[in-house]
Amino acid sequence: MSDPVYRRVIVKLSGEALTGPKEFGIDQTTVERVAADLVSAAKLGVELGVVVGGGNIFRGVEVSERGVPRPVGDTMGMLATVMNCLVLEAAVERAGCEARTLSALAMPSVCETFNRKRALKNLGKGRVVLLAAGTGNPFFTTDTTAVLRAAELDCQAVLKATNVDGVYTADPKKDPKATRYDKISHQEAIEKDLRVMDGAAFALARENRMPIIVFSIAEKGGIAAVLRGKGRATIVG
Repeated sequence: MSDPVYRRVIVKLSGEALTGPKEFGIDQTTVERVAADLVSAAKLGVELGVVVGGGNIFRGVEVSERGVPRPVGDTMGMLATVMNCLVLEAAVERAGCEARTLSALAMPSVCETFNRKRALKNLGKGRVVLLAAGTGNPFFTTDTTAVLRAAELDCQAVLKATNVDGVYTADPKKDPKATRYDKISHQEAIEKDLRVMDGAAFALARENRMPIIVFSIAEKGGIAAVLRGKGRATIVG
């Protein structure tokens, strides 16, 4: 088995990645598979931080369109990410690796509060660190959170898990002529409006020279494969 290309990374999972065949909520079989992939990656000696979205439970933008103030809706969405992180934390520990949930919103009776020193300490102990509640501020997506945390924690890359094996010129599920990029710059991703991540996330990654590796979470062992430079993916950087 080849050595990992990266030694410390942030893995970005959408909330929808945890729904499996369901349309909403959490599919436990899928959670267990994702947790097993995270543990396999950690066993390569890679320090893993994980940022999870909350769209499988709640979308702040959608409720805001129905009259709830956007900051309130976004805060509710942050709480959904905490639930996803707690589910993953338990699954990772069942799979054989220590894990800790750190939340940007203080909730000491539920989990520890995020700060850089605490996160680095947990990473250094080989724990999978689940980074909940986004940035703790409204108007910022969990994509932007992933890049922010990667920069804060001196990570070497962000691994963006999606339902396709990279970045395409168009949605490959809708356009059979769509082609996959092997590599593309942050600036090109912004200019072409490639919405695998939002513009703020790409801009922050560009400023910090942070590569984003886009791959499919549907493939078993996909995280470890990307870390070894073997997986099918697109590098944005």
